[in-house]
Amino acid sequence: MLRLGRREFDTHEPVIMAIVNRTPDSFYDQGATFRDEPALDRVEQAVAEGAAIIDIGGVKAGPGEHVDAAEEARRTVGFVADVRRRHPDVVISVDTWRHEVGEAVCEAGADLLNDAWGGVDPKLAEVAARYGAGIVCTHAGGVEPRTRPHRTSYEDVMEDILRVTVGLAERAAALGVPRESIMIDPGHDFGKNTRHSLEATRRLTEMTATGWPVLVSLSNKDFVGETLDKPVKERLLGTLATTAVSAWLGAQVYRVHEVAETRQVLDMVRAIQGHRPPAVARRGLA
Repeated sequence: MLRLGRREFDTHEPVIMAIVNRTPDSFYDQGATFRDEPALDRVEQAVAEGAAIIDIGGVKAGPGEHVDAAEEARRTVGFVADVRRRHPDVVISVDTWRHEVGEAVCEAGADLLNDAWGGVDPKLAEVAARYGAGIVCTHAGGVEPRTRPHRTSYEDVMEDILRVTVGLAERAAALGVPRESIMIDPGHDFGKNTRHSLEATRRLTEMTATGWPVLVSLSNKDFVGETLDKPVKERLLGTLATTAVSAWLGAQVYRVHEVAETRQVLDMVRAIQGHRPPAVARRGLA
C-alpha cells in the first residue's frame, strides 16, 4: 500500500505524477507553465486526464541560470497553496533537493518531497518526517545538483542504485517518514549515461523486489533521445515504450509530461497482466 496525502494506492495500482514546471527554461516546455495561469490550467488538464499526483518544480534539472533557495521558494510555495485550495484531494509533490524549500512547501500544503538528487541535503528527509510528508529517494550517482554526468562508470549500476536508494529509504523511515509514503527511483539520466539508464530499466525487477514502491521518471529524457536519435519533441513513442516495459516489470509511479497517453499505456499493461478488465468486451459475444 502506498499512502500519500489523503490518497491510498493498492500495490498493483499504477499512479501518474504530472510534471508542472515553474521554470522559464525547462528542457521540455521552455517555460510554458512558468506563469500562474497556464500552470493552473496545466494542473486542471492533468487531473482531468488521470493524474493523481502533481509534481511542481522551481528549478531546471540541467545546467542554467543560478536559482537560489529564495527564488525557488518564490516560484513554488504560493502555487502549492493555490493548487491545495483548488484540489484538496490531489497529491501535491515538489521537486526539490533543498530542506529550506521543502519546509516552506510542506507548510503550504505539499504531501510529497521529490528529491531527485540523491539526498545531497540530508535535512530534506528530516523535513518530510516532521511534516508527515512522503519522500522520493533517488539514485543520482553522487553528482552535484544541476550537473551532467561525465564519463561516469559503475562496476554494477543496479547494485549501486539499490545501495543508494534503499539506504536513503531506510534512513528516511528511521527519521520518522511513514514507510508507506517512501518511494525509490533509479534516476534515469541522473549520474548515468544512456547505457546505464537502459540497463536500469531492464533490471527494474531488482528494485521492485526490495518491497519499496518504485517511481520512474522517463518522460522525454536524453536516454530515450539518444537511443532513438530523436530531439526532445519526438521522444513520446520511446517514452511510452519504456513506460510499458517499466509497468510490466513492476514500477508503480510514473512522472510524465503526457498524462492521457501514459494512462492508456498503463491501462493496457494492467489489462494484459490481468489486473484490469477491458473497458468494453463485445467482440465474439454479440
